[in-house]
Amino acid sequence: MKRLMLIAALLLGAAPVTTATAGQGTAREASGPQVPLSSVLKKIAQQYPGKQLNTTMGQSGGRAVYLVQWQLTNGRIVVFTVDAQTGQVVGQ
Repeated sequence: MKRLMLIAALLLGAAPVTTATAGQGTAREASGPQVPLSSVLKKIAQQYPGKQLNTTMGQSGGRAVYLVQWQLTNGRIVVFTVDAQTGQVVGQ
């Protein structure tokens, strides 16, 4: 289990994504309307059977993104970067 958490932490650390900090506004404020998280999770579940472990908001390339930590049915953990405006997976 510790190994999986380490892998997930390394994946998050390697992604060129920043989270909003005080004075910079939030990811929600940085962009227009967003796709509901429930829709994003349904879309991921259709392509990658498994379950959501955690989700946070951040920014990538100046756009708001969802960072979805997902556990596949084989136990592997994947972190999906999803464009919050379009709902498209832009990285994993």
